Amino acid sequence: MNTPQTAGRAEAVDVPIYAGLVEERGDVLAEARRTAEQTLREAGKSLDFGLPAADVG
Repeated sequence: MNTPQTAGRAEAVDVPIYAGLVEERGDVLAEARRTAEQTLREAGKSLDFGLPAADVG
């Protein structure tokens, strides 16, 4: 099932209501994704104490 929550940017064209909302309000899902990725990067930098990485294996 191709719902707006799971639709990718290219697939959103197939959902006219979702495409209309994106045109009217902007792509909120893509913006939220970018914000989450930026937050993860910033958190990673903030929590990097410069400790050597542990070898796993």
